[in-house]
Amino acid sequence: MNPVQVIAVTSGRGGTGKTNVAVNLALGLADLGRRVVLLDADLALANVHTLLGFSAESNLVDVISGTCSLNEVILPGRGGVRVVPGASGVRSMTQLSTMQHAGLIHAFSEIGDSLDVLVIDTAAGIGESVVSFVRAAREVLVVVCDEPTSINDAFRLIELLSREHGISRFHVLANKTRTPNEGRVLFNKLVKITDSCLNVVLHYVGDVPFDESVRRAAQKYRAVYEGYPRSKCAFAYKVIAQKVAGWPLPANPCSHLEFFGERLMVASVLNQK
Repeated sequence: MNPVQVIAVTSGRGGTGKTNVAVNLALGLADLGRRVVLLDADLALANVHTLLGFSAESNLVDVISGTCSLNEVILPGRGGVRVVPGASGVRSMTQLSTMQHAGLIHAFSEIGDSLDVLVIDTAAGIGESVVSFVRAAREVLVVVCDEPTSINDAFRLIELLSREHGISRFHVLANKTRTPNEGRVLFNKLVKITDSCLNVVLHYVGDVPFDESVRRAAQKYRAVYEGYPRSKCAFAYKVIAQKVAGWPLPANPCSHLEFFGERLMVASVLNQK
């Protein structure tokens, strides 16, 4: 009963390339031999399947309604990554109750023996579904880029998660950087803001450079990691995946709802015997 690393990839606003980060990180981790499931948790405007070039007959709508089990909607994606497709254009998915969110998170327990890492591509912003999925993850990866509102929106997201939900540790990735130092500069700006008013710790994961290969890969319905494996962008994801693979695994259950929490609880009890 090995613990599962659960990583929520999120951002304070759209346009940061968050989904690209989630998909390519998942591919990078799978390349390192990890068994990876990628959850498209944008419950209204899911687009992971578009980026990977496949269509899904069933998705999270069917899991929520009870029509399908989670195992039945998981699709074999490229590069060894399995995908849980989200819904697109389904308004009701933006209005899920707390119980429905909890039921969806609990549903992942049925696949816990067949994966090492769950990567969650959340919706952008600070909506209830974003908060629900981020709180249920152990690691939070915030994607920022050098755009006027990106740092401010990232701060608002971190502020909300810290003050209202007790999350105190965040990883930061700078995306679409134009110079070698830009990512570190963006990170330092965010640290300066958070240090002034929040009790949080930020860790810099690294940066992914702006690369035309990303657009060319998307036009072919492929992720850049597999479409252009020798590009500077793909190389950056390889480095970041190696860092993420070294993050410590959860050892004890949290006091709130989390993915695979039941497994951690059982393991904790067994370790005490």
